[in-house]
Amino acid sequence: MKKLFLVGALALFGAMNAQTAKSSNGATAKGKWVIEANTGSWTTAGNTSFSLTSIDGSTVWNIGAEGGYFVADKLAVKVGLGYGDSDFSKGTFTYKLGAQYYFNGNIPVGVDFTGASTDGESVNYVGLEGGYAWFVAPNIAVTPKVRYNIATKDTYENAFQGLVGFSLFF
Repeated sequence: MKKLFLVGALALFGAMNAQTAKSSNGATAKGKWVIEANTGSWTTAGNTSFSLTSIDGSTVWNIGAEGGYFVADKLAVKVGLGYGDSDFSKGTFTYKLGAQYYFNGNIPVGVDFTGASTDGESVNYVGLEGGYAWFVAPNIAVTPKVRYNIATKDTYENAFQGLVGFSLFF
């Protein structure tokens, strides 16, 4: 059992080392662009991800994307837009403005300001997120990440999200 654990640990270390080497190819270099789409939860306002949920005849959907420009190596300034609709909330428009830093070229950590408006009411969030960018090609990454949205109004709740992002680097 110890040998199996050791072989597994070495394989994992080797894969992570290869990931770091692959991700340092300049995808996050100054002057590059990133386009990102996420799949995620529809339960929170401030959503720029793709989602579709239907429960007991009620359908909730959202569509959105984010883009960014690397102003320095590993540091991107990002903007995002999203739109969603449901039986209980018509026409939710979302925007996002923030920054994301890639530690080791493949560990994105971000902070942003998110605004959402629906039914004549608006709410703002400060979002914190982190994840791991798995580069499947030199300019394509799959990024599972977690996000925490902190509501700026007491009438709204803070929200935790699990996301899977798909990024293209140019």
